[in-house]
Amino acid sequence: MGRVALKAVMFQKEAIVRLLRDNDPETVNLLKEQLIESGTEGVPALRDLLTLDDAGVTAHVREVLEKIELDQAHEEMTLFAHLFPDHGDIEQAWWLLTRCFEPEASPAKYRRKLDAWGRRLKMLLTEAGSSRERVQTLTTFMADELGFSGNAEKYYEPENSLLSQVIETRLGIPISLAALYMIVGRRADMQIDGINLPGHFIVRYERIFFDPFHKGRILSRDDCEAILARQKLKAQASYFAPAAPRLIFMRMLANLLFIFERSGDKTKHDLVLGWLKALDRD
Repeated sequence: MGRVALKAVMFQKEAIVRLLRDNDPETVNLLKEQLIESGTEGVPALRDLLTLDDAGVTAHVREVLEKIELDQAHEEMTLFAHLFPDHGDIEQAWWLLTRCFEPEASPAKYRRKLDAWGRRLKMLLTEAGSSRERVQTLTTFMADELGFSGNAEKYYEPENSLLSQVIETRLGIPISLAALYMIVGRRADMQIDGINLPGHFIVRYERIFFDPFHKGRILSRDDCEAILARQKLKAQASYFAPAAPRLIFMRMLANLLFIFERSGDKTKHDLVLGWLKALDRD
């Protein structure tokens, strides 16, 4: 069947079902390409087809819907990266990044969980007096009560950079766990700053540095200098300054870029590289 004929039946549900059941793989693939090219226009009709008692058809429809969602998320991310200001919303950026690689994730579901954690933390903080007690309350809640820690065994996995997966597995890398502490802390009116320490991203509350990757361990100045020494660097003030959200997001993308380069996934590598270039206005 030609493209013109396919286009004519594209949003007629019975015709779509008939063609998706066709024994000719070329016909099926051509229809799927057309549906994907149509973008969001045909999504409502396609979602209706998911109720059919036909595993073959619904599998094709899910594939089409996922590709449409991915294409839309990638386009949104490209624009977002070009416009993202220095002090933009890191949580918004992280959700969009997650959609780009896990379109089936439900932000609403996870936001409700984050909101609940924020309320719980806010209640716990009422018993904390000093800044150090507030930090210890936060780290005890995140690391001990919720179980968040560093994923040392599978450090170079893309899931460590996706908010939904970090929430589900309770595992992450330094920057993703730091960002999680920041967004949960914000919900409890606790300003947590990300610190872009070379070699190991950490966080700070007021004058107290701590390490979400190692279950919120409080770090002395000597501890921080030891981290720098492993990179053959000496301490300087810029290393301890709060990192702007755009810089944090760039470092998240740089981690993913390295992971996809390491795994040989050129498509995802080039996609992330494009976003990173859009964010890097220096």
